[in-house]
Amino acid sequence: MKLAGAVVILGAALLLMTSGGDCGICPAIKEDVRLFLYGTSEEYVEYVKQYKDNPEILENTEKIKQCVDSTLTEEDKEHATAFI
Repeated sequence: MKLAGAVVILGAALLLMTSGGDCGICPAIKEDVRLFLYGTSEEYVEYVKQYKDNPEILENTEKIKQCVDSTLTEEDKEHATAFI
C-alpha cells in the first residue's frame, strides 16, 4: 500500500477512535469517505464546501483529492473502504 493509502486508513482509524467506536460512523463521514475515495475532485470539493467555504482549504482539498486519485489503486480504495 502506498503512503496515501496509509494516510486514508490512519484518518479512518482516528475517526473511529474519536467517535467512541461503538455507534458506527455517522452518515456525513460515510459520504465524505465515499466521495474522497470514489468521487470526482469536483464532487468532493463541493461536499467539503458545505462545511468550510475557505478558498485556501478548498484549494488544498482539491490537491489532496487529485493526489489520492493519481496514487491509490482500486485495490487500495477497496481495502480502505473495507477497513472503514
